Amino acid sequence: MRILFMGTPEFAAVSLQALLRTGYDLVGVVTQPDRPQGRGLELQASEVKKVALEQHLPLWQPEKVNTTEFITLFRQLNPDVVVVVAFGQKIPMPILYEPKFGCINVHGSLLPRYRGAAPIQWTLINGDTTAGVTTMYMDEGWDTGDLIYQATTAVDPDENFACLYQRLAKLGGELLVKTLADVEHGVAPRLAQNSAEATTAPKLKPELHRINWNEPAVRIHNLVRALAPTPGAETFWGTERLKVIKTSLYDCIPANADVPGKILQVIKRQGILVATGTQPLLLVQVQPAGKKLMAATDYANGRHLVPGMIFGTRA
Repeated sequence: MRILFMGTPEFAAVSLQALLRTGYDLVGVVTQPDRPQGRGLELQASEVKKVALEQHLPLWQPEKVNTTEFITLFRQLNPDVVVVVAFGQKIPMPILYEPKFGCINVHGSLLPRYRGAAPIQWTLINGDTTAGVTTMYMDEGWDTGDLIYQATTAVDPDENFACLYQRLAKLGGELLVKTLADVEHGVAPRLAQNSAEATTAPKLKPELHRINWNEPAVRIHNLVRALAPTPGAETFWGTERLKVIKTSLYDCIPANADVPGKILQVIKRQGILVATGTQPLLLVQVQPAGKKLMAATDYANGRHLVPGMIFGTRA
């Protein structure tokens, strides 16, 4: 089976590596153009591009796949199936429907839940105890195609984005291999999604990164998990932007009616205990703007934080 692979980040690179281990005939790889990243805004290759170069696979990086030039190239490649994993562009109809086996996608949620660009983040923000991946036949919609297979995994209440992302990427690669084998042999199921059960997972806008200390502790804890280690949930200490990378729900003190964001206690070797809209929340790891990750207690000592001071306001 001739496969054209389209993907961009690490989540997709893991699926590409899984295909390479099976010995499938990969006619080529399509990924996003190099993008400027970091402080120096130097052009960075995608994780999928790195794998393609290491394996000496034919590689294309079109700004848009919905062009006459790229569609002509696609038809010359004549793949039996197109695999799309977190590619980042809308797939045009010729790519969706002209291959013998269509266009198959790996998505980081249990569809129809969390259709969209940030399914793993929203899984964590909403405090779900179960996550998973789905393979599906793509159609013109966003994550609306017929389901093939799903695989689930439990989510630890303290698990962060980086950990869950890696686990789901591996699960997605394994499920993709199974899916392609069954599609090729004509035994793969095809189940229409129930749109009445659909939820969306849009990309998180920067304003959603800001901690609202008036919210319940568990909601803040889940936001921190969803954004860790990067880009990080953020608050302010005076004028200093502070990323909160790790927190812990603190049950040793009952729900309080203190000022949200107020420092209640700096606990040696544990962290900074902060009031929220419900119970206190323990800040365990933080990262000041332009600085390295550090223990919250080290930050408190360096800034001379004491009970009664308040996070979240600019001095």
